[in-house]
Amino acid sequence: MRKIIVAVQVSLDGFFEGPGRDIGWHRVDEELHNHFNEQLRTMGAFLDGRVTYELMAGYWPTADLDPASTPAEAEFARIWRDMPKYVYSRTLQAAGWNTTVVRDVVAGDVLELKRSPGGDLALGGAELADSFRRLGLIDEYWIYVHPVLLGRGRPLFRTAADRTELALADTRAFGNGVVLLRYTS
Repeated sequence: MRKIIVAVQVSLDGFFEGPGRDIGWHRVDEELHNHFNEQLRTMGAFLDGRVTYELMAGYWPTADLDPASTPAEAEFARIWRDMPKYVYSRTLQAAGWNTTVVRDVVAGDVLELKRSPGGDLALGGAELADSFRRLGLIDEYWIYVHPVLLGRGRPLFRTAADRTELALADTRAFGNGVVLLRYTS
């Protein structure tokens, strides 16, 4: 069965975004971008919320045509464009680039997707990740901690009434100070 892996970037104080949806504090250099490409190219699909999808769709479809793009960015543009995508949204009417719009997170439907053939499923977006977490659908957490304190912003997960125990599977430090914490549930 395929795994659902949430792969997100957070500040050291646990924020997914700064005020005003700011993600300018992400330290994605060539080393980290190559790592992302290596991890994501084998996935079977991207599962994103509408905001994350629109952010990605606003840049990646043609990023490989931009002469200013690095080789890692150009490679990711091709990975993103070709990868099947599921965007969870009640408001988005249509989406391009190999994307299926799904209206609601339904546990049975997600489990059916997990049972289908292919690579693991990369989950992105704080609200969507929180919905999947509450339904017990996340198999792994890849948390990329950036060496910055934002002080305020949008936390990765909302406050929950229940506790989720995780097991540390791996860590990796990158030259730019970002640390990957990989957990299994």
